[in-house]
Amino acid sequence: MPWQTRDMMELKRDFVELALRDGSCFRELCRRFGISAPTGYKWLARYREAGTQGLQEQSRARHHQSLKTGPEIETLLIEARHLHPAWGARKLRRWLENKGHGGLPQPSTITEILRRHGLLASPERPGGKAWQRFERSAPNELWQMDFKGWVPLARGGRCHPLTVLDDHSRFNLILDACGNETRAEVQPRLEKAFRTFGLPDAILCDNGNPWGDSGGYFTGLEAWLLRVGVEVYHGRPRHPQTQGKEERFHRTLDDEVLSRTTAWRDLEHCQERFNPWRGLYNHERPHDSLGGEVPASRYRVSHRELPAELREAASWYEPGEEVRMVKSKGEMTFRNIFWQVGRGFSGQPVVMRAVGERQWDVVYCWKKIGLIDLDAVEGKPKGRYEPLSGRFDQA
Repeated sequence: MPWQTRDMMELKRDFVELALRDGSCFRELCRRFGISAPTGYKWLARYREAGTQGLQEQSRARHHQSLKTGPEIETLLIEARHLHPAWGARKLRRWLENKGHGGLPQPSTITEILRRHGLLASPERPGGKAWQRFERSAPNELWQMDFKGWVPLARGGRCHPLTVLDDHSRFNLILDACGNETRAEVQPRLEKAFRTFGLPDAILCDNGNPWGDSGGYFTGLEAWLLRVGVEVYHGRPRHPQTQGKEERFHRTLDDEVLSRTTAWRDLEHCQERFNPWRGLYNHERPHDSLGGEVPASRYRVSHRELPAELREAASWYEPGEEVRMVKSKGEMTFRNIFWQVGRGFSGQPVVMRAVGERQWDVVYCWKKIGLIDLDAVEGKPKGRYEPLSGRFDQA
């Protein structure tokens, strides 16, 4: 999939930030980003010489001289607040420090300056029970994926922002304006992210389409991810706090982007606003939960690559095992009984592995997807099938 949903400045910025991380492979990054090594070295040289401004073809950035007097610092703070009206005092101070400005007052003083000029943010939204925080220990151990609530488009239709966030670093990997919430929209974007950033160990999402099923069965997108080699977890129904980082990211996106425009013309208009903000979020915006650091400072690309060709499911199974082909409506036959294992596996082989005298694990590729129990239970005289689509609180 081409780079049309990301502008060139965002591409350059992602590349140089990742290339400067310890342990990164320069030529491998060039290959993933689709650029030559000389181009990569040129971008690095410009970045080392002039920072982000050096990545611009014709820099029009304003250069600030060292500010020493109170009025000049106050003007600087007011200008920063107008640029980022949703940021508080601590975030503004850290952002300006990262840009080389010294002599800045403490956050409490900045708050008073903002209050004096009528620039304070609205009070925090009321919250309920505090969420229990978790964080994976390294980048790419877990990505979180979800759609932000849709926004109407003036020229017809809706924009469904698709977002993917790395759990450890909060680095945003995908922020794309989609026309609907289908596998056809999601899978190509995941493929593009996998080619650039590598494969995560697992992805956490909710129970909605196209990655979830209310009955607990695997969807076609999940089956594809399993073949790729990515585990899929789901949060508990009606517990959005399980994806707390995605929820917080969506709130930030709403505060700093979506609520700042009265009318969105079309998907292209949305993406034009998403691209620069994604760069700001990843590379400039101080993150409170990261101690004021930016997400890019903690992110590294994955060493696991998207395979050029997906391994056939049957190649995972041993000779002589009991293999069954899943039919078009998601059912298969085993012991002369029809079992519904999910439409996500239609046309794919699964294998039965005995775990007891009358129980079998149903396995697809490397993943156990269900359990067949031939012992009769109330309402199911011929036994039962239990799908085992992952739950995050059990992972």
